[in-house]
Amino acid sequence: MMNIVNMGQKLFRASLLLAFSAALAGCDGTAPAPDASPPLEGARIGGPFTLTDQNGRSVKDSDFTGQYRLIYFGYSFCPDICPVDLQKLMRGLARFEKDAPERGARVQPLFITIDPARDTPEALRAFVSRYHPRLLGLTGTPEQIAQAAKAYVVVYNKVEGSAPDRYLMAHTQIAFLMDPEGKPLAMLPVDDPTTDGDEGAPEKVAAELAKWVK
Repeated sequence: MMNIVNMGQKLFRASLLLAFSAALAGCDGTAPAPDASPPLEGARIGGPFTLTDQNGRSVKDSDFTGQYRLIYFGYSFCPDICPVDLQKLMRGLARFEKDAPERGARVQPLFITIDPARDTPEALRAFVSRYHPRLLGLTGTPEQIAQAAKAYVVVYNKVEGSAPDRYLMAHTQIAFLMDPEGKPLAMLPVDDPTTDGDEGAPEKVAAELAKWVK
């Protein structure tokens, strides 16, 4: 079963990376020139959403105006991919916060579920608390989730399991950094083959944040 899910994730990721290959040509982990443009500048990624956070509060994309946003789509019942990615991302954010506290405080991390049937606010509260104290877990109706995923070019589908409640979700494995106006800046390296294992990934995430968060 996991081979099918992993294959689906790789196909989704490959198609997305091909779509952005030209835009990402300059995203190589080095410091940008003073007038360098973000690799995703002008890309049609992001848009309005209304969701519910892990505390049951209604949350809109406009609530984060003035903040950078680190956005990852996944689900709390994911057996391995999502927990590993979130660990890399949140450890990278923590390093950036330590090196640049004022700029780090301007980054709001968001985890948006693609499995609203199981990811209730209560389930997300327990899940996101493992990774970062400021990580918001967002859920909603299937329609609200579908709208948000479409805006962020995230593809997902259900993979049936051995029982009705034991299904998996294949989904695009990618993390976006958005600017204070909600425009896309860069993709963060959660699955970078050049990264030196899991230990090197947080450093690359922190370095990418340092490039674009002002």
